This record gives sequence, structure tokens and C-alpha cells, in this order.
Amino acid sequence: MPLVPKRVKHRREFRGKMRGAAKGGRTIAFGEYGLQALESHWITNQQIEAARVAMTRYMKRGGKVWIRIFPQKSYTAKGVGVRMGSGKGAPAGWVAVVKREKIMFEIGGVDEATAREALRLASTKLPIKCKFVTKSSEVGGNSNEG
Repeated sequence: MPLVPKRVKHRREFRGKMRGAAKGGRTIAFGEYGLQALESHWITNQQIEAARVAMTRYMKRGGKVWIRIFPQKSYTAKGVGVRMGSGKGAPAGWVAVVKREKIMFEIGGVDEATAREALRLASTKLPIKCKFVTKSSEVGGNSNEG
């Protein structure tokens, strides 16, 4: 089942701005290792699911995965070959607005080598540059480049 909101107040939202760094969610809260965004971007529900599958397959049902982002923004698209004007397009999908420095995924209950490779596989499914962070490295100011 795809990640989509159960219900929303408005089906057609404005695109919004993605300036600056994330306000919250910049530290690891649940697991020991995390995947941090280095750029701002829209992440679709399909991309989140592909990253989740890649992580859980590599870990072979070991450990636990936390997804810290949720696709709650709808985006619209008009049909191919439709002329300009005549209003806004129909809802086409759902995205999570991810700003830089946001922790997107967390892993716990596995060793660092397994977590590093699982998060590397997950980052290949995403359209942005990401960084592997550990709970111990972020206290000193995210010195761990991955």
C-alpha cells in the first residue's frame, strides 16, 4: 500500500518554496544511524517506498527502519498535448518536501557496516545527495562525511 494521506483539506496545493535548512528533524531520534539530506527536493511516495524496500531487503529482516518523512503534499499535472489555460491540472501524486539537513531514514539494531550499506542502497533510489550520519557523530557537529 503506497504512502498517501488518509484525507486532506485541499487536493490542489501551491508549489511552495524550499529555501533554507530544515527547521526540525535534524538529529537522530529513534535509531543509531541515519540518512541526512544534503539538498532540498521533493521526494515522491514511490521513491520513499523504493528506498525502504532496498534497506529492508539488504538487512534481511534484521534491525528496525524508521521513515522520518511523509508525502503529504499533492502535485498536479495536465495531460500530454493539452493547450495552455483552462485551469490547474488534476492531482497526479504525492510528495514529501525535504529540506537540506533533514534526517529522512533511521536504522537501529544492526552493526555500522550493515547500516552504512543499507542506507547507501537507499540513497541511490533518491534524487538528492545524502550523507550517512551516526548518533555519536552528530553531537560534535556532523563531522562524519559518508
